[in-house]
Amino acid sequence: MSRFRHAQSARDAHILTLRVIVAVLLLLCGGMWWGWKSAPQDLTIHNPPDLRSGSTRKWWEVPPSTVYSFSFYIWQQLNRWPANGEVDYKRNLHAYSAYLTPQCQVYLENDYAARQRRQELKGRVRGMYEIPGRGFRKDAVTILDRNHWVVTLDLAIDEHYAGTPVRDVYVRYPIRVVRADVDPERNPWGLQLDCLADTPQRLSVPRGDTGDDPTGNADSTEK
Repeated sequence: MSRFRHAQSARDAHILTLRVIVAVLLLLCGGMWWGWKSAPQDLTIHNPPDLRSGSTRKWWEVPPSTVYSFSFYIWQQLNRWPANGEVDYKRNLHAYSAYLTPQCQVYLENDYAARQRRQELKGRVRGMYEIPGRGFRKDAVTILDRNHWVVTLDLAIDEHYAGTPVRDVYVRYPIRVVRADVDPERNPWGLQLDCLADTPQRLSVPRGDTGDDPTGNADSTEK
């Protein structure tokens, strides 16, 4: 009788052990499921433009070349008025709002209102492009920290009204850029413009000059 009781106790202990193991496995499976469920479905990796020599970087690092390309593209598109600045500028502010911080959005809307009061928009055509030889370079992007940068854009601006040139200038824009992984559907870059970091400077660029040290003055407030 004692042997039977010992056998029954051993069986019950073994069953209890198996139940504990099953419970632990269920907890582990639940933890793995939660980890899989909470993991991001998409991960943005910023690669440098030239991969011939390979590249090793942390996934959250954004190369300066990417920051420069983003800031130039968005700033150029905001200031591209192909037909009528009064309509085009307003449309651009709405179309590229996901690439602007709220403060920058307000700043540009105020700029739009000020230009409209000065009658600088209606019928105005505007183009903005890089000065040849003044594209991305080492000193064009200042890294403040892993989430903030200041990009220096040396750009040429030409404006026409009724087919007549009314402005042809060179301007240096210090643009502040911030990381903003808030809306990957509308903003796959994960970056936003925070508008001007300082006062833009008018550049003196002789025709045919493509040097890296243009002279400028700080009395210009061109936007």
